[in-house]
Amino acid sequence: MADAFSSSSEIAIHRQVDLQNKRSIPLEKLDEFYQIEKTCDFVRQNNFKKVALQFPDELLHDSTAVAAEIERITQAKLFILADTSYGSCCVDEVAAEHVGADCLVHYGRACLSPSKRLPLMYVFEIASIDVDKCNSAFREMHTDPEAHILILYDVRYAHAIDNLASLLCEDYPNVVCSQLVVEGEHCYSHGRRKKESDEDQDEPRIHFGRQLSLKSGLSIEDYHMFYVGQDGATLRNFMMTWNRCSFSSFDPETSTGGTESAGINRVLMKRFYAIERAKDANVVGILVGTLGVANYLAIIRQLKDAIRSAGKKSYVFAMGKLNVPKLANFLEIDIFVLISCPENLLLDSSEFYRPVITPFEMEVACNRNREWSTQYVTDFRHLLPGGKDYVPLPKELKECDETDVSLITGAMRSYKLDCDPEESSNSSSLVLRNPTLTVANTNSAASFLANRSWRGLEEKLGETPVRKAVEGRKGIAIAYEEEGG
Repeated sequence: MADAFSSSSEIAIHRQVDLQNKRSIPLEKLDEFYQIEKTCDFVRQNNFKKVALQFPDELLHDSTAVAAEIERITQAKLFILADTSYGSCCVDEVAAEHVGADCLVHYGRACLSPSKRLPLMYVFEIASIDVDKCNSAFREMHTDPEAHILILYDVRYAHAIDNLASLLCEDYPNVVCSQLVVEGEHCYSHGRRKKESDEDQDEPRIHFGRQLSLKSGLSIEDYHMFYVGQDGATLRNFMMTWNRCSFSSFDPETSTGGTESAGINRVLMKRFYAIERAKDANVVGILVGTLGVANYLAIIRQLKDAIRSAGKKSYVFAMGKLNVPKLANFLEIDIFVLISCPENLLLDSSEFYRPVITPFEMEVACNRNREWSTQYVTDFRHLLPGGKDYVPLPKELKECDETDVSLITGAMRSYKLDCDPEESSNSSSLVLRNPTLTVANTNSAASFLANRSWRGLEEKLGETPVRKAVEGRKGIAIAYEEEGG
């Protein structure tokens, strides 16, 4: 096996991974848990020679054994990828391309966001669940047998949903189970097979990698949601997207069920406050939180156009996993907008110096045609042309120069500078705003930098004497060769 991040046999990168309380799968059960036979079929049928295996940290303890078995059966060259630059639920196609992999196998929890660069196979972790207790918890929380209920679940429990549905179908005829669907022409579909829709069901729709076959004439707001899994990013994403539906859940780890009361209205008001902050902002930082989700470049271009049309400046940042110190380096940025998969999008930015919002919220702030409502969009692909939530920018830009009052500062603000987007992007210094706002400086980041006490290394062009190059130090910082013992 090859190390995907080693360029020399003399170089080794050591990183401590917390594996406490992590079970190790017995060798005789590796095939069942990691679907080794299906993975080998995927590799051999497509004649792949280099295969990248992406493991989350909690499954790394089995990675070498899984890779060795696949390599023994297929004779392919295996690379183990771990510690992705972004969330482990996303496919790290960039790391796979660095080693020249022909395909990628993703293990563990997945957001199922579509990817298009490499052929892809998902292997979901098979987590234990007591189906009988789940059935009992469902019946305790849903006493009306005629209620329309949609069952959602974490991908780790997909193996048990058919058994749960069979226990409920006789007493609850209106229960609908979502089915995992891997989108993308290069993806290898190996999970639960799609079932033909009943005659009384509408055309199936796909949300977040799940196919929903609803009863004819009903919308998703007519359903109660029952979620199987732990409280986390997946459940929060569902609750924000379908915020007009009631939610209940069953936690397989504790075998307990309950009604979810996350205070969605309170959360939505906090998001609305972030939109007001975005309207007040002059400089926007676009954070690239994924390099694998399809169409991420398209949403960046669309956001830049929307931000420019609102008379704001934008800068694009690619910095991997986000933390407070990283973003604190850019105090000239008034607000950040994060481009990522739906499950990593709803970031709690309370500790950050500047708010971090979603593409949907940025569009509400900048696109006058888009209005704030209870409808919330976490999948940025739906905001693109052709998406179900796409709203174009106003065509008559010069007629959109209107003012309103900030709900935070109470100051007047303008939606649009009195110039075309192309002109505003090339313009510096001063431009004329609405007469009520007199004059504004559009180069906010540059002026902020000019006022800093330290502005980076001084170039001193023409002032530095020319010197002959000399041989530098050799070795590593702890012991250079010329320093001796």
